[in-house]
Amino acid sequence: MSNLSDEDYRSIPLNATLALAALVVIIAGMKAGADLLVPLLLAIFVAVVCTSPVQWLHRCGLSMRMSAFLTLMVLLAFISLIGLLVVNSFSTFVTALPEIESRLYEQYWNLLNALSSRGLAINPDQINSLFEGEDEGSWMPALLGQLGNLFMQSIIVGLLVIFMLFETLNVRDKVSRALENPAPSLKRFSEFSLTLKRYLAVKTMISLATGALVWLSCMIVGVDFPLLWGVLAFALNFIPNIGSALAAIPPVLLLLVAQDGGAFQALLLASAYLVINFVLGNLIEPRVMGQALGLSTFVAFLSLVVWGWIFGAAGMLLSVVLTMTLKIALDSHPQTRWIARLLGPGKRRVKDGRASDASLPPWKR
Repeated sequence: MSNLSDEDYRSIPLNATLALAALVVIIAGMKAGADLLVPLLLAIFVAVVCTSPVQWLHRCGLSMRMSAFLTLMVLLAFISLIGLLVVNSFSTFVTALPEIESRLYEQYWNLLNALSSRGLAINPDQINSLFEGEDEGSWMPALLGQLGNLFMQSIIVGLLVIFMLFETLNVRDKVSRALENPAPSLKRFSEFSLTLKRYLAVKTMISLATGALVWLSCMIVGVDFPLLWGVLAFALNFIPNIGSALAAIPPVLLLLVAQDGGAFQALLLASAYLVINFVLGNLIEPRVMGQALGLSTFVAFLSLVVWGWIFGAAGMLLSVVLTMTLKIALDSHPQTRWIARLLGPGKRRVKDGRASDASLPPWKR
């Protein structure tokens, strides 16, 4: 017999309507405050990743503040080195851009002539009208403006990371003093923090491995600006489903029109991208993270659309990270655990009448 009364049944539509209205208000608020929330979210995720080396240095005998300071110095040195290399590679790419554009234009006309010789006539003026901008040279000021905005956002994120990392040193004491019975809240917070740190650490390492292997593949095949394509592969690896394909398009096209390249080299590089992303994304990453930390294909693609609509390009980069954070937070509370299971990849494998623990993360088995 059901334990729900008639009054409880009547309140279900009202509660669902209120929950939907609250969700709409929250999404509208996030979209309106995207300029403020995007640096804040980036800083939170970077600070969460940095807490693991801070705790490791503290276990080695250093104080917490010295551990945080050394971690920030190493992170700053690494980002500065990669930034200098990327800026140098990007400036070289911009210098070589007119020559690359002329090669692409030549290949474009060769393609039109080949199609015309086979009876498929295409009017070049109609195609050119689709790609014409208002001003022929307007893309350079827009690009410089975006780079300046990115630089300012990076400074803000860096300052937020510094303050957040030192603030997390006393967060448990603050929660203990703020709550009358802090034990349940601290336990759920610890579970959420541990799972999120492991997920972000694994995802970041997989992305770093993807970028390094892409850089090495570009070096072997002989495509220009290999470091630039490696950093691009690292960043776009956070975008589900289409990120890897987007990262492969520029170097493959560049190699296709290069003087010392060709169709065979481009196909070889595309195959290298495919193998790297299949091995790391489909074989290694699920085994390291555990099936329970995965998302269904539909949820991953839907998160790409929703977070991209709310936060723009930054939301697309952080779509899986944000959805996984939401899933981990929902899974840490008994009353919302069913929603987290709906976001998961599928049902658990059943063995001897019980659910197998293969779907659990390795640290929970």
